[in-house]
Amino acid sequence: MIPARFDASRFPGKLMHDLGGQTVILRTYQATVATGLFEDVFVVTDSAIIFKEITSHGGKAIMSIKDHQCGSDRIAEAIAQMDIDIVVNVQGDEPFTNKEVLVTLLEVFKAKDASKIDVASLMVKITDLDEINNPNCVKVIVNKENFAQYFSRAPIPYPGDADLATSYFKHKGIYAFTKQALLDFYHLPMGTLEAIEKIECLRYLEYGKNIKMAETTLQGVGIDTPEDLIKANTILKNKQH
Repeated sequence: MIPARFDASRFPGKLMHDLGGQTVILRTYQATVATGLFEDVFVVTDSAIIFKEITSHGGKAIMSIKDHQCGSDRIAEAIAQMDIDIVVNVQGDEPFTNKEVLVTLLEVFKAKDASKIDVASLMVKITDLDEINNPNCVKVIVNKENFAQYFSRAPIPYPGDADLATSYFKHKGIYAFTKQALLDFYHLPMGTLEAIEKIECLRYLEYGKNIKMAETTLQGVGIDTPEDLIKANTILKNKQH
């Protein structure tokens, strides 16, 4: 499932911007289908423009019935009547999504602690100070078993002791949910932490759900700003040469 809003707050209409001759959302959809990992791939959207963009190119899309504040709610509505076990959320602004990253995500459901997992997601180690301090970059801290403890737009953990080595991990916005965990999320009210930080996975933590984090070294390029789109176009040109 690829949730896709047209009116993104930081970069309105970003999913319909051109990326090497195709829109960002179409490239994301095609990259996800190309992994061959899924029985079906859908774009779930509130936008007739995005719906038409996908379906006119032979893809599958679902129009949301209600208004939704986050991608998880949008997906939950779409899958409520589907006979499925695991749902993967690929962000619509991740046009370079690849198979290796998604395999890493799905492998956690084969581990010995799989029965404790409500949600799985990915994290990548970051060392650049600008990125660590950038509020557009969501950071995560985990326990010894790699279950998420907290997500924040602030640098976490705070480096209170300069003599201790501190590792920072960026949360990559790709998730895999059990169907039940996603439906539970949909029916739970937004909590204070989610409202303050504007990070939807905090709702899971506030209500005691377990989020298993898998580490990857593949950064990818999310399209959050016009600058990100310029960077993505440069990467695509380099790949084509």
